[in-house]
Amino acid sequence: MDVSATHRAVRPAASDRQDPKGEGEAAVPARTRPSQAAVEERREAVLRYVADHGETRIDDLARRFDVSLMTMHRDLDDLAGRHLLRKERGRAVAFPALTMETATRFRENSALAAKNALCTAVADRIRPGSTVLMDDSTTLFPLVPALARLDQLTVVTNSVGLAQRLGSAPGVNVTLLGGRYRGDFNSCTGPAVTRALSQLHADLALMSATAVLDGRLFHPLNDYVEVKLAMLASAEQALLLADHTKFGKTATYAYGTVADYRAVITDTGTPEAELAAIRDLGVPVETIEPEEPAP
Repeated sequence: MDVSATHRAVRPAASDRQDPKGEGEAAVPARTRPSQAAVEERREAVLRYVADHGETRIDDLARRFDVSLMTMHRDLDDLAGRHLLRKERGRAVAFPALTMETATRFRENSALAAKNALCTAVADRIRPGSTVLMDDSTTLFPLVPALARLDQLTVVTNSVGLAQRLGSAPGVNVTLLGGRYRGDFNSCTGPAVTRALSQLHADLALMSATAVLDGRLFHPLNDYVEVKLAMLASAEQALLLADHTKFGKTATYAYGTVADYRAVITDTGTPEAELAAIRDLGVPVETIEPEEPAP
């Protein structure tokens, strides 16, 4: 006979159980269900861990993040359903080079304090009446409120997300560069985009990078390399905004150096060796201290 089953069958009802003081039912702390924001934060951490390690056993992930095996399976099912990783028998496997960079939803909230600081630092350099090129980097999203207050500003971008955010600003004329739409980046690439850029002249290009190592720039997809190079060729000057998480890394395609930019704006978390490499290329680098998030 299954002894454990017998014990379950004769377990007293909740109304019969007493607390240690004999004052009624024993207090059993309820497990609080985490908020959706907390779940997303955990899933982002899981995704980053898998991306850093290439592949990881699912039971190891459950132990590392202190959740049940069932909860970890739900997290991985969600991430796999969004094509951010592969879930195989007993393992979670990263997609090479693309895992985090194609996760637009995660990128948007990554290093947010640093991104806010970088955008604040460049906001007063954008003049009413000017034409500004902006790539699809989520680093630029916090700049939207400042741009929306300007008059007679023209913004040209391949980012659907930026175009949507700026579309209701009364003084901003938004041109969305159409081409091959990529849902993973929520933006457009391809010959139609680069051809349109070749016919434009902009006062300023605001851009970021997927990865920067020793002053060299990298991106996992060549289509986006072509767009970035076309923006650089079409702008009078360009600024590179990149938070500390972008440095010390590479991706599949290299596309020049920070020497193509008037200046690099980053935060104080960027390694000193990377800052020195930028200065060695003769490019001014500004380091901004992010504000501490409100408690």
